[in-house]
Amino acid sequence: MFQEMETLDRIARNFSNSSYNETHKPFDDFDGYNFDRHQVERIVVVVVPIFFGMIGILGLVGNCLVVIVVAANPGMRSTTNILIINLAVADLLFVIFCIPFTATDFVLPYWPFGNFWCKTVQYLIIVTAYASVYTLVLMSLDRYLAVVHPISSMSWRTENHAIVAICIAWAMIFAISTPAFIVHGEDMDDLSSENLTACRILPQYSWPLFQLSFFLMSYLLPLTLICFFYICMLIRLWRTDRVSAESRRGRKRVTRLVFVVVGVFAFCWCPIQVILVTKALDVYRLTSATIMVQIASHILAYTNSCVNPILYAFLSDSFRKAFRKIIYCRPRPDQTRQLGPLTKTTRAASTGDIL
Repeated sequence: MFQEMETLDRIARNFSNSSYNETHKPFDDFDGYNFDRHQVERIVVVVVPIFFGMIGILGLVGNCLVVIVVAANPGMRSTTNILIINLAVADLLFVIFCIPFTATDFVLPYWPFGNFWCKTVQYLIIVTAYASVYTLVLMSLDRYLAVVHPISSMSWRTENHAIVAICIAWAMIFAISTPAFIVHGEDMDDLSSENLTACRILPQYSWPLFQLSFFLMSYLLPLTLICFFYICMLIRLWRTDRVSAESRRGRKRVTRLVFVVVGVFAFCWCPIQVILVTKALDVYRLTSATIMVQIASHILAYTNSCVNPILYAFLSDSFRKAFRKIIYCRPRPDQTRQLGPLTKTTRAASTGDIL
């Protein structure tokens, strides 16, 4: 998937022809394209370091805070918050393994890290991308069980079961992502006269097949599952009268948080998913505008890895108070009451989750 995150010369090659082993014209000479190479290069040199650097710093700090907040407050350990920790870990790994190497590949005219690290980086990018979206699926399933089957699911929705589900999900993701390690590699850049290399899908493998399968498995299928769970859940939320008003409000708060997190993910990743599929199918034209749109789409997609902690701070009182506690390094009187350990009976009687 992410082999398209390349220097401008390689972007030009991929836009112009999905076959890598053909000889292409210089960047400024593509017939029918309105493309100013030097203008785009000037923009990339400024935009990529600034935005990628900001996203990397915010992603590292924000997601580390999420992990620390939940780990340091026993009263916040619920199935939903364990899944939130897993999402934060996946986002952290994505920031670590994707953003620095993508920025390097945009700025440098060659891949400087060698063949094995090319395969490893692309593999880990795919793994962490899968981990993020399927954690959202598990969060939506958790909300579905809590709302649609509140009594019968109490024996399923335990912290231990959540950890087991996360471990199974990671094991499956590591396995199904193996093709990414196989098909990527360091290869000679056809456009270079200096024998420079590029990290990309190797010519003997099908880029369109890989990209379409990734789009289906990492975007279309999980969002379809999430929509199914939410439709069933919303129908139940608005039709049932058998739960207390307090419990209903608690479930709606947690459901709203998960819904917003999923919605932001779908919004942030939609543009780049569409662009990468259309590029693989050789229907995305090369112009200065489309190059800028692609770069903006990458930035938008990566922003998703640092925005979730901000959403938690705005949508969850407990997270907001816990963030303050970590930042100011001192307890506050209301935090002692709000963040103290709660019994399982108290959790079940109120919202079913502590957020």
